[in-house]
Amino acid sequence: MSNLPAGVDARQSRPRLLVLASTFPAVVGDGTPGFVADLARIEAAAFDTVVLAPLVPGARERENQSGYQVRRYRFFPGRRGDLADGAILENLRARRSRWLQVPSFFVAGALALRRAVREIDPDVVHVHWIIPQGLMALISARRVPWLVTTLGGDLYALTSAPARFLKRQVLRRARAVTVMNEEMRQIVLGLGVAPERVHVLPMGVALERVSTDGERPERIPGRLVFVGRLAEKKGVAVLLDAVGLLPEHPPWSLDVVGDGPLRSELEARARPLGDRVIFHGQQASAALSRMLAQAEVAVFPSVRARSGDQDGLPVALLEALAAGTPVVASDLPGLRDAVLGDGPGGTDPAGLVVEPGDVQALAVAIGALLVDAPGRVRMGQAAEHRASAYSMDAIGARYVTHLQGAVSGTSAADKGMHR
Repeated sequence: MSNLPAGVDARQSRPRLLVLASTFPAVVGDGTPGFVADLARIEAAAFDTVVLAPLVPGARERENQSGYQVRRYRFFPGRRGDLADGAILENLRARRSRWLQVPSFFVAGALALRRAVREIDPDVVHVHWIIPQGLMALISARRVPWLVTTLGGDLYALTSAPARFLKRQVLRRARAVTVMNEEMRQIVLGLGVAPERVHVLPMGVALERVSTDGERPERIPGRLVFVGRLAEKKGVAVLLDAVGLLPEHPPWSLDVVGDGPLRSELEARARPLGDRVIFHGQQASAALSRMLAQAEVAVFPSVRARSGDQDGLPVALLEALAAGTPVVASDLPGLRDAVLGDGPGGTDPAGLVVEPGDVQALAVAIGALLVDAPGRVRMGQAAEHRASAYSMDAIGARYVTHLQGAVSGTSAADKGMHR
């Protein structure tokens, strides 16, 4: 794995990192959220890095990517192992028979992790998600320091007493924990984790992936875009109801980019709106970049799902900022910070926020931006400026600092990195 000359001990040169995740692209640029892959590329500049993830359809069991190695483990016979093909919680809600894959998924992951720890002998493990990856680490990597990163689903949704107990065991074992927003930090603190070990550190965005080749395409008048998984917490039903309230003039159209368990239901809901709403499914990076660059407004109408789940800070929202596209988003922690300027990257608003689930307010906000060309220009410029602060290079450097602190036993807070 290391590029060091024969006979040179890699341990003496660079520490070893094992990245543990359940969502990872089968193929680079296939449309699967690539934040773990993008971050691993940055981490690989400081660590000899191996990513361990479940095997999904179309993926190879072992391969090298951007300076790190990917190892995938098979967890279910044949092609029926689709539990990890997308978001696990949403996959379970979409088809109850997938619960049959859960025991083998967990056991296979724990065994694969044990093998990887034995073979790689990592100095630190970056655990993406408290459940299930954190539980696997609790069984198979107890003697290695961890950095645990949660994006929100496992923290917001799994609130039963047994789930809280398990999360507490994982989080208390971690050397450091990163969350997407301050609200999530308070939840982690409520689970008994020491404040100096919990850090607000959102996922970054790979600006080079979002940028278009050559000159940026022209904006299409009235074009709206939504990007995300077609699941309850993304609020696409609210968006469809809201655009149905928009006046005929100025004309508008909506690109819905993404796939998920609610797609057929949402397509039926959009049918009365005719060809103004197009469902594109999951798109490769190049196509997604072009759609974001062509849109006049990007909409992220996230809601709190009945399970309690909600978005922490969607990477797609950061990609919209990087494309210089004004945003209308729900007034939820993380989203609000990124759009209104309470997070990194300046104080000028990059769009508007509305109460989650408020159809009328969402329609008013979208309509207001569609008729305010100077406002869109101003917000688009603020969006691009803010995106630079969320760049994967900038955010990744902070993750590397936390990982190095986990190896050395020093807190990033001691280095002025705590927020």
